[in-house]
Amino acid sequence: MVEVPITIACGNYDRTRAIRDGRVKVEGCEATYLPLYPEEIFFRAFRYQEFDVSELSFSSYIRTVAAGNSAYIGIPAFVSRLFRHSGIYVRADAGIRAPADLKGKRVGLPEYQITAVVWMRGMLQHEYGVLPSEMHWRSGGQEEPGRDERTPLKPIAGLDLKPIGKEQTLVGMLRDGELDALFTARGPSSFLRGEPHIRRLFANTREAEEAYYKKTRMFPLMHLVGIRKELVRKYPWLPSSVYKAFCEAKALAMVDLLDVNALMVTLPWLIPETEETMAIMGKDFWPYGIAENIREITALAQYLHEQGLIERKVAIEELFHPSMFEISKV
Repeated sequence: MVEVPITIACGNYDRTRAIRDGRVKVEGCEATYLPLYPEEIFFRAFRYQEFDVSELSFSSYIRTVAAGNSAYIGIPAFVSRLFRHSGIYVRADAGIRAPADLKGKRVGLPEYQITAVVWMRGMLQHEYGVLPSEMHWRSGGQEEPGRDERTPLKPIAGLDLKPIGKEQTLVGMLRDGELDALFTARGPSSFLRGEPHIRRLFANTREAEEAYYKKTRMFPLMHLVGIRKELVRKYPWLPSSVYKAFCEAKALAMVDLLDVNALMVTLPWLIPETEETMAIMGKDFWPYGIAENIREITALAQYLHEQGLIERKVAIEELFHPSMFEISKV
């Protein structure tokens, strides 16, 4: 049998490493794994469809589906997910002590559509009653000037959203007092250096995020895996093969987290940390599958519609290959 050559562009995660190093094969395929950073993957995938199998920003993917121009079809392998309370930074002197204090403030973000800030705005709206329209949004490069939205945005009614200057950066504007807050997926260099003007809105992020999970039972989804539709039309068995491989690789990573013989991650208390997480979130605290993540999928699609990023509500059936609804668990 001649194996189908495919490229897989995805981060260098423990949960995908077994595919990269060859311990897990994609049935019927000869896979070349490209371990790239998400920003590069997304730009190349959404702009040029360079990869056969690609990690995708979930929010940007939903936007392409809603617009009817997605080159990819999704499988429910959610390779990136993260609680996002830790991604809200504020100026220490801006008078922002609680989420409600963000009303009327100038808030910077790299892109209005990135999944992380969609979740932040959804969380603020539904947990704290702070609407996106109650803040003034400024978008652009966080550390380097010149960043634009990866897919074009139409004007959103009632929203004050403007790009920053071509020579400006969000970190610089926050430092200079031209912004009051910053919503971002990446830790700002100023915060990482310990500059005194910047702090997190939620000082005890672990406590806030655990409380959020216990209340909502949601572990926010950031990225999924997409397969080029053109390839799926030629090889209709491909989504199942790719999904099975991602599930098998994640299962191996979960086993490694509890290996007491030799720690697989450079953390001295890896085992008790894993056990504590399981006590709160269950043994499979990073689930793949549609049914297993229906709360998060539904919430993200709802937030995108509420925030004006999609013009129509998207059905779950539009987001994933039909075979995924029948083999949700592998």
